Amino acid sequence: MDGKALNGNGGGREQAVWTRAHLGPGAPPIDLLTARFDQHRYAPHYHEEFTIGVCIGGSEIIDYRGGRLHVGPGSIVVLAPGEVHTGGPGHHGGYAYRAMYPARNLLAEGTATAPHFRDPVMDDPELAAALRAAHTELSGAADPLEAESRLPWLLAALARRHSTARPLCDTIPGADHIARSVRDRLADELLAPPSLAELAAPLGLSRYQLLRAFRTSTGMPPYAWLAQHRVTRARTLLDAGLRPAEAAALVGFADQAHLTRWFRRVLGVTPAAYRNSVHPAPRRNSVQDVAR
Repeated sequence: MDGKALNGNGGGREQAVWTRAHLGPGAPPIDLLTARFDQHRYAPHYHEEFTIGVCIGGSEIIDYRGGRLHVGPGSIVVLAPGEVHTGGPGHHGGYAYRAMYPARNLLAEGTATAPHFRDPVMDDPELAAALRAAHTELSGAADPLEAESRLPWLLAALARRHSTARPLCDTIPGADHIARSVRDRLADELLAPPSLAELAAPLGLSRYQLLRAFRTSTGMPPYAWLAQHRVTRARTLLDAGLRPAEAAALVGFADQAHLTRWFRRVLGVTPAAYRNSVHPAPRRNSVQDVAR
């Protein structure tokens, strides 16, 4: 979706930017909204999907289920599909938030029953920070495998921690075997990796079960393992003299920026700095060398 900026009457700059996170082939995307309003108040409306929001500044008042919610920075808000609500600034000026609109089934992947949230406002700093970070990092041209690994996992955590639904059992038999199978396939299909759903189906698992098993065995989600495997391959190519942009394309990163982000996370330096350190420029002859 295209973003747009709205000019408030009070001279402030009001912004609402819509993007989408894609969760692999055949799966509907998740709409993401980044907004900051000084005066704007929404008309009564509802969404077909859940509304999951994190307040990141100011205060907001939401009319919902016959009551009034007061939302401040760090709070998580969950509004159920089909529930009419409004939203506007609180008593201390404007407000800013990030929101996502996942389908009902995405919140039920880690539970045995459909999630219901009695209290729509939650205080969970760890989960709020993770939702905000995922929203920020996936609002651009994100790798679908990364989006599919991060967002459903966080939404399942939200339902398991704060809804009335009964969590599924966390123990997945054969986690190490599952992780080896997934790693082998990701390594074999480096340039066009399968989605989580495509990885899970041959193993007779749900997407959540696959994520749980892989994390239990390796300590990280599949997209993070794949990114580190790509960095290792890219490092070999840089050792051989290739430029960072060439290495990024050959190991499956979308562009050099994605390679740089993960290279720094794993090795602490940029690909260019690493390449320059292993392939230093030839030393120029000094005046004394030339005179000899």
